Amino acid sequence: MARGRFITLEGGEGAGKSTQAKLLGTWLVAPERVAVLTREPGGSPGAEQIRALLVEGEPDRWDPIAEALLHYAARRDHLRRTIEPELALGRWVVCDRFIDSTMAYQGYGHGLDRDFIRGLERAVIGDLRPDLTLILDLPVELGLKRAAERRGTEARYEAMDRAFHERLRAGYRAIAAAEPDRCVLIDADAEPMVVQRRIRDTVRMRFSADFAA
Repeated sequence: MARGRFITLEGGEGAGKSTQAKLLGTWLVAPERVAVLTREPGGSPGAEQIRALLVEGEPDRWDPIAEALLHYAARRDHLRRTIEPELALGRWVVCDRFIDSTMAYQGYGHGLDRDFIRGLERAVIGDLRPDLTLILDLPVELGLKRAAERRGTEARYEAMDRAFHERLRAGYRAIAAAEPDRCVLIDADAEPMVVQRRIRDTVRMRFSADFAA
């Protein structure tokens, strides 16, 4: 059985990743294709328990090293219990956040040593990489405005200062520029279905053989 496809969605607060991941997951389902939607932090029972530690509470609840370690502890459980088994079954996995979030948030946003993060990445996930990473990009002010409109209990990162979010956006752009074969920057400053059409066009182009008539 052929391995499934692995697609991740990334972006700063208010970029619309969760909405776009759900729309993409629904669109991908076809008689010959099963699509599984998951998220980080989370996506497995153990990882969901760690999620609450990361996304709730005060902005200074953890230092950058503790944050990165918690993210990778959750990611390891998610990988072993959800991502790898689903890919092995030939299913398409659509994941709301993955490794690039840790590099962007803890590496660029908090200034944690990026080689330290790469070391965690090698130890926890080895050579696994998404087949495609869609990075949703929009101005920080607009993203924070959108995030504030739907703010709930999981608002710890949203509460961090504007400078953090500017570094975060710059980090994502740097990641996209460094890995153009894997990452595609998507303009998210539009209505959700307009953004979704951009995403679907990108997916069709990247996996043209899978969508051939």
